[in-house]
Amino acid sequence: MGFTLGIVGAGQFSAHFASLFDLHPGVDRVTATDVLPERAGRLVDELGLAGTHADFEAMLADPAVDAVAIFTQRWTHGPLVVRALEAGKHVYSAVPMATSREEIAAIIDAVERTGLTYMMGETSYYNPATVFARKKLAAGEFGRVFYTEGDYLHDMHLGFYDAYRYSGGEAWKSTASYPPMWYPTHSIGGVLGAIPTHAVAVSCFGMRDHLGDGVFDTEVSMFDNDFSNMTALFHLADGGMMRINEFRRVGYPSPLRESRFRYFGTDGSFEQLATTSVWQDKQGVSDVSDQIANRETLSEDDPMLANVAPSLRKGFVSGHAPIHDEDTRRLPETYAHAPNGHEGSHQLLADDFVRAVEQSAVPTVNAWVAARFTLPGLVAMESARRGGERLEIDDLGPAPERLEAVTSGRA
Repeated sequence: MGFTLGIVGAGQFSAHFASLFDLHPGVDRVTATDVLPERAGRLVDELGLAGTHADFEAMLADPAVDAVAIFTQRWTHGPLVVRALEAGKHVYSAVPMATSREEIAAIIDAVERTGLTYMMGETSYYNPATVFARKKLAAGEFGRVFYTEGDYLHDMHLGFYDAYRYSGGEAWKSTASYPPMWYPTHSIGGVLGAIPTHAVAVSCFGMRDHLGDGVFDTEVSMFDNDFSNMTALFHLADGGMMRINEFRRVGYPSPLRESRFRYFGTDGSFEQLATTSVWQDKQGVSDVSDQIANRETLSEDDPMLANVAPSLRKGFVSGHAPIHDEDTRRLPETYAHAPNGHEGSHQLLADDFVRAVEQSAVPTVNAWVAARFTLPGLVAMESARRGGERLEIDDLGPAPERLEAVTSGRA
């Protein structure tokens, strides 16, 4: 017997995961709600979902709904997650986790108090480069990893303008200035998803935007932000260093590989460019691009996509990267021709969440991991506003093995 899941926010991105949750044998029914009811209706009709709820409150009040998946605008996640947990619902949330230390701590506290499942859907956890690095680290081939880099290179002209127009309405320019370091999980998550440590201090600098198009303008920005490109250097708890780049004005082919990584160890290292990935040691260099690259992307009229909603067909990835093969063995058969995205991560994340709910287990990107992926970026933004001042980063601790063993009371 599966559970019922409600989709909160029926925008462009949520359709991919709504489809995956609906196809999963652990989920019986999927419903949807949106502040624009017609969007929820379209999503339900297009994917053949179970129905809509009038609003978020109605969804939380419905005893038949066991879990919610939140795909609302990025600065709204924290409070919605806490409300859902307190209403007795398991929660899957799009990134980022939240926009303040207080909101992050409130989520962890709610998870501790309720014992419910919370998972942040950070795609970089299953980025092929991250999976490759995890395997190399486990095999001892890096030696001691002492320096890492994570880049999230997504130019505003390559999809972000359209996304903000869709979600922000007439005031979209005020929201499109979302601070780059408040969206750090694609870059940080690919590093810390492979290297078991966390950030303890940061110095960060930002480039003030110069295009004058009304975005990244403090007179317009609801976040008082005019940084479009930001670079941070983090000190890690294991003594290593992590450099993170969050760029929104960059001459780079973001659709090819928007997140890319480098890991340097005393015995071996790994580096990526847009189309190349290499493993290096003291004897030489090996091109490992074929292990990292996704398998063929299907054309929108491919017969394999006959049962896939039209809005999901563009850029549809068939399968995963070869490095994913061990992870994909546990996926349900219903995912054989299901939507995927972000270099093969979507199916793995959806399955992680469903299994965690079914087994009352602590999921991969749980609240404590999500905090370590998110909070460093928030502190980095504050450092940049202070001219690069080195700031300490509070750590909210590691995840417990079982939620039942955790007591509440975090300040």
